[in-house]
Amino acid sequence: MRSAAIQFVDSLNLRKNVPEFRTGDTVRVNWKVKEGEKEREQAFEGVVIRKTKGSVDATFTVRKMSFGVGVERIFPLHSPRYSTIDVVTKGDVRRNRLFYLRSLRGKAARLDSQDDRESSASAKA
Repeated sequence: MRSAAIQFVDSLNLRKNVPEFRTGDTVRVNWKVKEGEKEREQAFEGVVIRKTKGSVDATFTVRKMSFGVGVERIFPLHSPRYSTIDVVTKGDVRRNRLFYLRSLRGKAARLDSQDDRESSASAKA
């Protein structure tokens, strides 16, 4: 039950070029970082462990391991601060929130990809 004025302003701020990705996918977010007067792009690559719904306030959380330390970052989905979101691999998961990955280390923290599932299913048939 949002007013028409708020819906109109929200529709102006929605991004049109948001790629399709789900929880469990490995993505590379090219985030624009401002350092002094210069602006550059910095890539953040990891597994999407959470994706929240919403219009302008939709977000997604990406987790990566950096020098043995888990790093999570929450990105606004419709922010003008990133240039692209590249889907590196498609994950094959059954859950919407993958918080259990926080407690896993090494090979146990890997996720199956959809390519692996399709190739193993065709090999069995």
